[in-house]
Amino acid sequence: MMKKINIWFNHWFSTAYHIINLIKQDNDTAFHIIGTSRNPDSVVKNACDEWYSEPDTHGREYIDFCLDFCKEHNIDIFAPRFNQLDVCRYADEFEKINVKLLADSYDKISFLHDKAKAYNLFTEKNIGYVPDYRIVRTAEEFEKGFKELSENHEKLCLKFTSDEGATSFRIIDSEPLGPFQRAGNHIDYQKAVADISWLKGEKEIMLMPLLSGNEVSADCLQTQDGTIIIPRFKTNTRTEYIRHDPRIISACKDFFEKFGLDTPCNIQFIYHNDIPYFLEINTRMSGGIQLTCMASGVNIPNIAVNKFLGIQKPWHMPAEEVKITHIETPVILK
Repeated sequence: MMKKINIWFNHWFSTAYHIINLIKQDNDTAFHIIGTSRNPDSVVKNACDEWYSEPDTHGREYIDFCLDFCKEHNIDIFAPRFNQLDVCRYADEFEKINVKLLADSYDKISFLHDKAKAYNLFTEKNIGYVPDYRIVRTAEEFEKGFKELSENHEKLCLKFTSDEGATSFRIIDSEPLGPFQRAGNHIDYQKAVADISWLKGEKEIMLMPLLSGNEVSADCLQTQDGTIIIPRFKTNTRTEYIRHDPRIISACKDFFEKFGLDTPCNIQFIYHNDIPYFLEINTRMSGGIQLTCMASGVNIPNIAVNKFLGIQKPWHMPAEEVKITHIETPVILK
């Protein structure tokens, strides 16, 4: 009889549906997946063996909910996405009740969640290529930084140094939008100055060139057999490519050698003038990891949870380029 391991996914993106199904592709361990969410209609529910609602809480109150939930449901592994940083801050309390966190240490995660610190790390450790950038808090710093960067770059953009899903990302336009033009992710220079003034220095902002090439999402995991590094090249369609650019592979290897993470992560790059520039590091599995796994034949989610159990799953990296796409699939909710 296979050993049963309880894994909890709290309020994840809908793509956790695929991550959970990949974990369950196992012949040695019976993974029992328990999911929670604030969204009662989350499709993740269909992939889970048990499903519960989450309270609308934050901070210490949410941590207490998590600890109680782990005790009540005999959780062995907790894969936090929502409030990941807070959960990792109290990792010792989860350790006391024998719950393993599928996340790295609070110090490492908090460091990488700050884009300014991550960019400084890549610069100081000479990891890959880092775009020109300025960190600003005030309108005066923004105006100065904008002037300096504009001398060598045609178009600039901005985003908060702590952000998820690029919600604060804006392309800066020199002129206001004309009639019937939608702002979308654009902002004109004067409005940017006004908005930054309104923030009164409460938010740290990264100002950098707008990089115009294809994005690359490298899904990574450190294992006993070496570091899994699978670069997935995105396009302006649903077609993506698994392509082993040696510059991206080298940058990822350098990151793991000079900083390192024990759990799955996603390192993002973007090409500009044929140079792959570092964008950011997500300290969790990416929203497109199912594409990476299918195209490469390497089941990162399953390898990751088995690693936590002391089980070494074999993997082999294909050398050839693989093209992959995806389609909308209707799913009847439970």
